[in-house]
Amino acid sequence: MENQIPKVSVIVPVYNVENYLAKCLDSLVNQSLQNIEIIVVNDGSKDESESIIHQYSSKYPGKIKSFTKENGGLSDARNFGIDKATGDYLGFVDSDDCVSETMFEEMLNLAEKNGAEMVICNIQKVDEDGNVIKKLTQIPNMPEKIVLETNFSVFSDLSYFACNKLFIKELFAHKRFKKGVHFEDIQLIPQLLLECKTIAQTQNFHYQYLERADSISKTHNEKGLDILKAVEDVGAVFKTSKYSSKTKELQGFQILEGVYTFLAYLAFVKNEAQFYRMSQDLEDFIKKRGIKMKDILCYSRFGKNYLLSLPPKKIIFYLLFFIGQKKTIRKLM
Repeated sequence: MENQIPKVSVIVPVYNVENYLAKCLDSLVNQSLQNIEIIVVNDGSKDESESIIHQYSSKYPGKIKSFTKENGGLSDARNFGIDKATGDYLGFVDSDDCVSETMFEEMLNLAEKNGAEMVICNIQKVDEDGNVIKKLTQIPNMPEKIVLETNFSVFSDLSYFACNKLFIKELFAHKRFKKGVHFEDIQLIPQLLLECKTIAQTQNFHYQYLERADSISKTHNEKGLDILKAVEDVGAVFKTSKYSSKTKELQGFQILEGVYTFLAYLAFVKNEAQFYRMSQDLEDFIKKRGIKMKDILCYSRFGKNYLLSLPPKKIIFYLLFFIGQKKTIRKLM
């Protein structure tokens, strides 16, 4: 391994995850793909993460490259890892998650077989005991090889996680994760997709996403506005991309991420003043883009009406919001 350039670089940002890190690194050092480098970036952890990283890098010197830097946040740590990567393809694994042992072998094979610049796998949400809580199928209605010019609906259907994808390194030639924001994946990954001609997918659930009780996403406040900013950034890049004529799909993306993802976040904002301010920002976002209520209600994902695919509680919340019943929503929260 030491003498050959790795095919895949997996970037693992680490910040205070001493309880989860060993399981994550075990799943990476035991990958069936041998030609892999694991770039572990300790982003200023204050717990025992550093000593765990040291144990693994000492035991697997041919696979693990470890770096320590001052705390700069998730985007900064990922960008640091991208700069250190030597593989032809890049993957990102969060340090409290883990992956199946064949994940990177299968995804690399799919990339090379189909000439794909991005490969996507399915995700399982698991609890701290490893029980599967939810299966997240990413592209249920498409073949293994997806040519974007003729199947561009995926642009508005996809979930834009960084962690369940393999990217050809060239996509990052002029792109990086935006620093100092939340929802950095929604901001960057659609921009990378716009650079692609072909993507590939597997229906295997390779990525195990840990639903942590103390997760960052459990605190809901005005940081959620970063979702709208992310969608705005993507819209600006879309206009100069080779897919700029496909405005229907852009609107679909704006509805899925800018309206529904934002509303899903807003539903948990406890502070009343924040809730009303953020509601106004969403209404301004919708108005500015000329999105009609009919477009939102009829938005279809993977060929099915999106709103009707949701749990009844969410449908009621969204419909109340759409008809302006915010006071009723606050009473129900």
